[in-house]
Amino acid sequence: MKILALCRGNPERLPGKSYKTGIFKHGVNGAVMIDAEGLVGDAICNRKHHGGVDQAVYIEGSLTLDWWARELGRPYEPGTFGENLVISDLDNRDVAVGDRFVSGDLVLEVTACRMPCATFAARMADPKFVKRYTVAARPGIYCRVIQGGVAEAGMPVQHQSFAGEKITMPELMETFGRRLSEADRVRYLAAPIHYKLRAMLEAQP
Repeated sequence: MKILALCRGNPERLPGKSYKTGIFKHGVNGAVMIDAEGLVGDAICNRKHHGGVDQAVYIEGSLTLDWWARELGRPYEPGTFGENLVISDLDNRDVAVGDRFVSGDLVLEVTACRMPCATFAARMADPKFVKRYTVAARPGIYCRVIQGGVAEAGMPVQHQSFAGEKITMPELMETFGRRLSEADRVRYLAAPIHYKLRAMLEAQP
């Protein structure tokens, strides 16, 4: 595996919307510093729902993006989904919470899956895209930064699987907002999940 693209964006206004968003990402030439908050210089406009230490870097696998290119019937430009990194030979469905991606000094740990929102649908110019993305069950991957570093396209990447029980990205998407069984709640809490999900599960009666 290798990094195919690093993408970051500036605050831009969506057509017909009053707010600005950082979802418009574009490929970067050269090296980029990645710290605990993500790619240095990348715009995060709504910090209530985006960014933060457990959602610092957003990854898409090239195999998943190839699938979307066929599904949408048009070429795919890196950054279209708002991703920060595109990793070659990776299918999002094969990724689980706690997996790590290592490239040079950079160490990323998977915390959560991407849940589509109205801004994403507006970016794709398709009001039904939230449903379409959910049905596809190939959600993007959010990571925390265990160790920061400099990254650039072409660098090799190691995908290290989590040693504990697997909670895959499709499973996370399927269970989002639902009450878990006690067995599943314990299983989720044993993994290094996003701190917001952990708080919700710890508060579950």
